[in-house]
Amino acid sequence: MSAQVASRKVGRVRRIDDIANAYVAEWAPLTPTGATYLGIRQFDDQLDDLSPDGFAAQAELARRTLAALGTTEPVDERERVAKEGMQERLGQELERYDAGESTSEINVIASALHGIRQVFDLMPTEGEQAVSNIAARLEAFPRALAEYRSTLLHEAGKGHVSPRQQMIEVANQCDIWTSPDGDDVYRSLARELDAGGALRERLDRAAQAATAATAEFGQFLRTELAALGRDKQAAGRDRYVLASQFFLGAKVDLDETYAWGIDELHRLETEMRAVAADIAGPGASVDDAVTVLDADPARRIEGKEAFRDWMQNLADKVIADLHGTHFDIPEQVRRIECMLAPTSDGGIYYTGPSEDFERPGRMWWAVPHGIHDFSTWREVTTVYHEGVPGHHLQIAQTLVRAEMLNRYQRLLLWCSGHGEGWALYAERLMDELGYLDDPGDKLGMLDGQAFRAARVIVDIGMHLESEIPRDNPFGFHPGERWTPELGWEFMRAHCRVPDENLRFELNRYLGWPGQAPAYKVGERIWLQARQEAMARKGADFDLKAFHLAALNLGGLGLDPLKRALARL
Repeated sequence: MSAQVASRKVGRVRRIDDIANAYVAEWAPLTPTGATYLGIRQFDDQLDDLSPDGFAAQAELARRTLAALGTTEPVDERERVAKEGMQERLGQELERYDAGESTSEINVIASALHGIRQVFDLMPTEGEQAVSNIAARLEAFPRALAEYRSTLLHEAGKGHVSPRQQMIEVANQCDIWTSPDGDDVYRSLARELDAGGALRERLDRAAQAATAATAEFGQFLRTELAALGRDKQAAGRDRYVLASQFFLGAKVDLDETYAWGIDELHRLETEMRAVAADIAGPGASVDDAVTVLDADPARRIEGKEAFRDWMQNLADKVIADLHGTHFDIPEQVRRIECMLAPTSDGGIYYTGPSEDFERPGRMWWAVPHGIHDFSTWREVTTVYHEGVPGHHLQIAQTLVRAEMLNRYQRLLLWCSGHGEGWALYAERLMDELGYLDDPGDKLGMLDGQAFRAARVIVDIGMHLESEIPRDNPFGFHPGERWTPELGWEFMRAHCRVPDENLRFELNRYLGWPGQAPAYKVGERIWLQARQEAMARKGADFDLKAFHLAALNLGGLGLDPLKRALARL
């Protein structure tokens, strides 16, 4: 090969990467809050355009990008994975937009309102420019929520609306967020910032404006949009199929998955009873074991700040233990922050680091009002799920792989089935690795797994209004059809979650169809992928190498993931 030809081959443009990087460059100014989540800082003083035109601009970018991908051949396997991953995700996003789902979505956890509220949790707060950016965003709240109102009404005119009950629940959240006796999120944020003089006055006015706009938006939901909302919260099969495929990145047989969820919950509860006997003696029930564990002073922590510190210490220890043994954790990823969220809805979630790692990955806990003591045995597995080897390892290490993954893959390619499935798989993995040998911690993991299995049953069952099997192993209302009321009864019977948290959970399932099953179904597909790799590799299979290869593919829908792993 001549030197000239070799030079041309080395310098060959990776066109899939060009398309991907161009997408991110155009997407960021269209989605300023999303840019902040990723650590792209040029737009920290702006909020998204939530008008119909704003949503349309994002959809048009996705269409143009898909068209470019369709006429571009990947130059190697790395680009092939990137192309398939982008086509799957962007295609799913467009399907939701064209169906009016993304523009009409109102639920208690994932709406445009929640996105612009939560962005303040991730913004820099030190220095005059940072405070000025926060003030500018607070000032933009009335405009953004007015645009969002116009979009919701526009979609309602086309018959695209969320359930009425979800609108009422979000209106209630607005009340709590803006009440001086509740979270009072915007004014509390302003009070905590270091500002004086004109900037202090501007900040306080902006916080008051954001508070008023959010309260007014809640009233709009309650008094105007709710009149147009759907009576029934069940999505129905057609809408649920679309939602399930979006959250999984895979097509699954929903009826088979529903039946599997029942079998899986029964299996887990049988195993829980065996562990309960180790804790509380032969013949003990799971509730007996819970009573023993909750009464153990060594397993209880008073105060949410002390509980945050306990989570931080455990997260740090796990990173130190796993690095160099079961995983090679990049240096930038060996830092995580455990945080208390400014809201009180009971959610636990992870936010990834900024692109430059100046802001680390964070594990958040939105502690409900009135909760002051915590049981550590329930939450050891949560730290593994949100931290390492769960979300933090998966998401943060993807950011490091610039030599393997383009910017879209590193920053934007997220699928719940892949991400939440991996995090639940990580909990089970920690049991395999011996980190849950303590029976209390093991019961906590199994209880969390059973909770996720119950969600598969209830989410699919309620939205498809499925028949409850006449021979179900729980003897639960055989032959009846699922309703939200039966969903509540079932979750209370099978989940050891405080009522205030569980009510939020059920509202989340009803308003966000298909997302909650993505955890357990995603884990199922991850386990199937591992089994298939073991069968292919035989004696050459290495678990650490499998994890490294799978994570180095970046985030993917689960169907593209299976195809990519099969080619390794």
